[in-house]
Amino acid sequence: MILNVLNKIDEPKDLKGLCSNDLKVLADEIREILIKKVSTTGGHFGPNLGMVEATIALHYVFNSPIDKIVYDISHQSYTHKILTGRKNAFINPDKYNSVTGYTSPQESEHDFFTIGHTSTSVSLACGLAKARDLKGGNENIIAVIGDGSLSGGEAYEGLNNASASGKNIIIVVNDNDMSIAENHGGLYQNLALLRNTNGKSENNFFKSLGFDYHYIKDGNNIESLIETFSKVKDTNHPVVVHMHTIKGKGYKDSEENKEAFHWIMPFDLETKEPKFKSTGETYSGISGKFLSEKAKKDSSIVAITAATPGPVGLGSFRYEFKDQFIDVGIAEEHAIALASGIASQGGKPIASFMSSFIQRTYDQLSQDLAINNNPALIMVYNGGISGSDVTHLGIFDIPLISNIPNIVYLAPTNKEEHIAMMEWGIEQDKHPVVIRVPNMDVVSTGIRVEPNFDKLNTYEKVKEGSEVAIIGLGSFYHLGNRVQEMLKETTGINATLINPRFISGIDEKLLTELLDNHKLVVTLEDGILDGGFGEKISRFYSDKDMKVLNFGATKEFTDSVSLQELYERYHLTEELIISDIKDALK
Repeated sequence: MILNVLNKIDEPKDLKGLCSNDLKVLADEIREILIKKVSTTGGHFGPNLGMVEATIALHYVFNSPIDKIVYDISHQSYTHKILTGRKNAFINPDKYNSVTGYTSPQESEHDFFTIGHTSTSVSLACGLAKARDLKGGNENIIAVIGDGSLSGGEAYEGLNNASASGKNIIIVVNDNDMSIAENHGGLYQNLALLRNTNGKSENNFFKSLGFDYHYIKDGNNIESLIETFSKVKDTNHPVVVHMHTIKGKGYKDSEENKEAFHWIMPFDLETKEPKFKSTGETYSGISGKFLSEKAKKDSSIVAITAATPGPVGLGSFRYEFKDQFIDVGIAEEHAIALASGIASQGGKPIASFMSSFIQRTYDQLSQDLAINNNPALIMVYNGGISGSDVTHLGIFDIPLISNIPNIVYLAPTNKEEHIAMMEWGIEQDKHPVVIRVPNMDVVSTGIRVEPNFDKLNTYEKVKEGSEVAIIGLGSFYHLGNRVQEMLKETTGINATLINPRFISGIDEKLLTELLDNHKLVVTLEDGILDGGFGEKISRFYSDKDMKVLNFGATKEFTDSVSLQELYERYHLTEELIISDIKDALK
């Protein structure tokens, strides 16, 4: 592949002398390498393809890093990375993994924050603008927001504050008429109205807040972008530039199927076939099928998601049960309070989230849901130790949720338990219930589990033994089972194996019984240890004659570290756990 223009670009200032035709060629070259790179490694496909021209125009007009650009979520920053000295990470396959999928100050002086969650760019830009003013500076501060991020509550807070500042702050609204899935919310009706009137409607959300407003009809037209950005550069007041772009532009499949191509796994560009095919059941699929069956029989069932219907098993539910489905947009806080309100009136809400996104809901879980003790069911997906980007770790949900009073947090270990816990969580009316959906391949025993967990914090003793007791939580129950078997083979110790099922409380009766013929209790959890499940067990035994070993993740931010390396680091392999058990028994 010959990159006639991109080969000349090593930093943003190299754009300044390019003619209009060269800029268009550059856009084509960048789009081509993005398609090749992201199809190879996986990542955010559609969002980045839609932002190519706008990013080129931003760097053509503004003077980064003196002028500061903040990308919301920063999942649209691949072109920005290419133009700011990191193009080899997108051109050379050997360097593909040398940069992260989001902005990172550790990578470049052109990145100001490590960001991976939504609706934060305006707030962060407000901070940069205030810091500039305190220092007497005059640089431009630009926040890029879009791709559904305007549905998040912090975006409204940031816009409200930015408009009142009276100083230079430029909000670039990337309006591609999509979130991860389709957009939801009244604001997007206003954006559609503005698109349909070429930005001239008097009913203008941004003007109502006090912003100066500019509309770009074709947000993938470099000349139009440069013209408008040049007008607002060095402004002395808050400005919104609203541009209409095409998500996934330049790749036919992603333009036509925007949701599927928002974030992708690697696929073959010629055959269009995924390089890694999942086979068999998934827990999200099991959840969706179960909820569909429930909704057919019970009109009080309401499924709620925050812009992620596909990953949480509601991909087909949303079409089959339109009146029993709510997508609140990227607004997890609202979703929790909404669920509490529905439950308070006898409805049966099931609100489903990804683990790393439920972090935004702590206050609503505590105040709106738990204090009121409303029996909503919350589903948490993708919780666990992983090799994910630092902004999308799923290790914090256990301490976050399990320590809020009134909430019953459950951890199924297999398909049958998962279904039973969902059934009980929906039909019981005494507690807010949260289920940590297993983050692993589906395990099915074929043995029905009674959907009755009314006796809170009652653990299941699966194997009776002595000397050592292994408590394996949720997905890590299976690790505990393997440790139990290997321990017996290598040492002759027949350990007790326990499936706790409950994350949010302890079975004092069972734990007390272990004192009779056990010396050591081992806990295994797929999450952070600090404030987690194992600490509850350790605290119970703190004044008793029992040793306790807690296994889980150390309190740290990890960034795309392989799962194998993390398991070694945290001693979460059968061999390392058994070695630690032997040392503890000496």
